[in-house]
Amino acid sequence: MLRKDNFLKGTFIATFYIVLGKIIGIIYAIPFHAIIGEKGGALYSYAYSTYDIFLTLSTIGIPLAVSKIVSEYSALGFLKAQSRVLNLAKILTVSTAFLCTITLFICAPFISYCMIKDVKGGNTQESVTFVIRVSSTALLFVAMIGSMRGYLQGNRYISVSCKSQVLEQITRISFVILGSYIVNNLLNLGITQAVGTAVFGATVGAIISALYLKSKISKESAFEPEKYKLSDEEKSITNKFLIKKLIFTGLPFIVINIVDSSYSLVNSLTVVTTLNEKCGFSGEDAESVFGIITTWGLKLNSIVTSIAGGITISILPNLTRDLVSKNFHEIRDKINKTLQILAFTTIPMATGLSLLSRLVWISFYGKDSKFGSLVFGFSVFVAVFSSFELNVSIIVQSLNKFKMSYFAAISGLILNAVMNVPCMIIFGKLGLGAHNGPSFSTMLGLSLSAIINLIYLKKSYGISYKKTVREISICLASTFAMVLTIICIRSIMMVETGDRFISILLVGLYTVAGASVYFLITFKSGLVKRVFGSDILKKISPILGTNRQE
Repeated sequence: MLRKDNFLKGTFIATFYIVLGKIIGIIYAIPFHAIIGEKGGALYSYAYSTYDIFLTLSTIGIPLAVSKIVSEYSALGFLKAQSRVLNLAKILTVSTAFLCTITLFICAPFISYCMIKDVKGGNTQESVTFVIRVSSTALLFVAMIGSMRGYLQGNRYISVSCKSQVLEQITRISFVILGSYIVNNLLNLGITQAVGTAVFGATVGAIISALYLKSKISKESAFEPEKYKLSDEEKSITNKFLIKKLIFTGLPFIVINIVDSSYSLVNSLTVVTTLNEKCGFSGEDAESVFGIITTWGLKLNSIVTSIAGGITISILPNLTRDLVSKNFHEIRDKINKTLQILAFTTIPMATGLSLLSRLVWISFYGKDSKFGSLVFGFSVFVAVFSSFELNVSIIVQSLNKFKMSYFAAISGLILNAVMNVPCMIIFGKLGLGAHNGPSFSTMLGLSLSAIINLIYLKKSYGISYKKTVREISICLASTFAMVLTIICIRSIMMVETGDRFISILLVGLYTVAGASVYFLITFKSGLVKRVFGSDILKKISPILGTNRQE
């Protein structure tokens, strides 16, 4: 029997499984990097930056729409309608995914030309075309599992949905590592074929996850619509009405997702050519920077952004229920709670990763490349801005304020697109590193989007952020103390190494020391209790050596 999860519990469960999946994803990057190298990583990035756009198009926002509608109908007691929503969602997503698969396959040569044009010394247009076409095979299956996850999340069965993501990740990664190793190292078919095989892992993972979800939904008695009586209000709900509701509810999510995915596309279209033609980078170095921003560094950043993903899964159905119930006090409380949890977790994590960027890079990839830790140490802060922007955007959409969500997202993207090339050129001339320009431009765009939405929420729902600002200031002060602790320990030890094993030990030592200081300060100040609730103190008190009962 599956159990429903409330907001905080759902957030913790979703975050746990997402973090677990991300850790697995990061760990696999170690052997994968060794197999395909940075040139292969850039090729892998070309495929996925395009795939993300078409995946968003193929799902037409249905997964989140299903979660929102099912949550709404659950609050209203329309139990039979929920099952019909899922079945219609599957039909819609499979149909659109099939069209997107064909389109991506046909348009792959044109897309590859737009990405690399005539840049020499890196991957060829033929190689990029090949991996893009391979990525298209996953669209059909990923779109299907999205609808099933949305159905489970809408009913607040967060655990099963998240377990399916971990299963998908494990399956995909196993195929990526084994497949790319066999193709490149045993069969000697080259990097292009190895990356193509790795990209196909997304298809395999989605198929296994779909089978798991189908088995769980079919075995759960709560999902058997024939057990429930059809209410008079439900009788008026036709399939035509549900299809329209799915499309119009999903449309805002697809627009926002396309906009968010377009940040990566902006980098794909501008980073390599700008660094090569205007900043004096060789084609190989330019592709290396691009690969770090979009693949290798991004995988390390995902530990930070996984927190945002966990909150998103939980907050959408919960805010929808509060809106249906017109519980505006809970809405205001959940919005502030979301911002506080994000600040409490993402700010120290990103700061720590940046401070230890060289050791972290060596720990995962064996040795520091020319631009590896330099690019990663700065780009990791994109994860903080991305986490806030994502959740604020989802909050606005959950409250049906779609026009404002569009305006905010598109405004941020336009700022990013306009500033991406100038930032690279200006950063280069100021000695700040042209390679940091794209990350700074992305942070500008994400900040603008989040600020616009936050101002709108404040005006529309009378939300006060004063308490949240105070809590964030404590987070920043605690993070500063954490940084000082790590710097002091490093200055005493004076150990600089290029060895992976020693780097791992040092990262572990600095992390434990820094995290201990951070949690001790936030615990003693009462921040932990205010953000996560008093129940967590019962679990933390023995660890910190206190019997406080609060």
